[in-house]
Amino acid sequence: MSKGFKRAVLGISVALVLVVFLGGFAPSGVSANQSDGAYRQMGVYEEVLHKIQSDYVTDPNMSNVTNGALHGLLESLDSDSSYLSPAEYTAYKARLSQGTAQVGLNIAKRGYVAVVSVIPGSPADKEQISDGDMIEQIDGQSTAQLSVAMVRLMLEGKPGTTVTLDIVRPRKQDPEKITLTRTATAGPQLAQQQYENSSILYLKPVLLSHDRVGEMEARLKAMPKNGNKKVLLDLRDVSGGDPSEGIRLANAFLQSGTIASLHGQKVPTQTFTAEASKFITSAPLAVLVNHGTSGSAELFAAAILDNKRGDVVGDRTFGDAAVQKTIDLPDGAALILSVAKYQSPSGKKIQDVAVVPNVIVSESIDQILAEEDENTPAAEKETPRSDDQLNKALDVLKQKTA
Repeated sequence: MSKGFKRAVLGISVALVLVVFLGGFAPSGVSANQSDGAYRQMGVYEEVLHKIQSDYVTDPNMSNVTNGALHGLLESLDSDSSYLSPAEYTAYKARLSQGTAQVGLNIAKRGYVAVVSVIPGSPADKEQISDGDMIEQIDGQSTAQLSVAMVRLMLEGKPGTTVTLDIVRPRKQDPEKITLTRTATAGPQLAQQQYENSSILYLKPVLLSHDRVGEMEARLKAMPKNGNKKVLLDLRDVSGGDPSEGIRLANAFLQSGTIASLHGQKVPTQTFTAEASKFITSAPLAVLVNHGTSGSAELFAAAILDNKRGDVVGDRTFGDAAVQKTIDLPDGAALILSVAKYQSPSGKKIQDVAVVPNVIVSESIDQILAEEDENTPAAEKETPRSDDQLNKALDVLKQKTA
């Protein structure tokens, strides 16, 4: 490797790191302390590169070293920030037009790719993939080397096409190879049920889309105004959806007060306040959440919890509520960077600390292990197990006066 090539690689590496730290080559608005800190870090990075070049067991491919460093740098920030090399960014843009049929997985990056939630009735659900499973490879590529943005696109495609995943399940040593066929479906309908002699209205949206929130608003408006009605909203495994829909749904239950706020270094602070004209019901409320509750559903749960409007029951949520921006880099690479994060009314960044229920109920680990144990009889696995979280939420609502 020539000295000139090494210097070029080093120069590009330092330039990219400068873009990441300072937002560009002309760091206007950046304080002297911030600038000094960034340059000190670049000095450390330069020294590490020199040591790799001079002392590593073989002459390394410095382009691969730099790509790996930048992938790790972005992924260390949060689960949605990504670095795309020039080749990856080209492939990323090409895949944007290849179709939007899905396999039903909501994912995030935790070293390898983790399954956050699975859409009921989807190809992934039919293959019994569940939240907490890890995707080790996708179509033969290690997900440790792929950005989360790229993995999301690789899971999409034209209806009828297939994608092969190597799935690592909890408490199982060897990966399981599963091939899924992408399908274009509208997704499950709004689940509705009545409990306790029709005094508790149960709603499960699966996704907080614009139309789905509209359905729930209509159902809430149809409740008797002077009846003995309570509401149980099941947001377990509800991921995705525009954050504005979580805010909109919270306003249906909140007549006043702060719902959420949005903060970033270069994004103007926004505070979302409940509007009396959009308020629908003061009926007693309980909200079910779990580790698969993410994004707009977390905004809703945090607003209800912090405003003491109702009880949040279940497990700690996933923690994912931020705004991303794609930033093109001079060499054809790109950053997908979280530029602002949503905060709960009490000021907690949801992406950093998630939402912790005020009534914590975990799933029965004995029942989960029995379902996963290969020696458990099939008939026993198919037996419906008690839903401890749902039962607790119903108990909580029974104690409330409508």
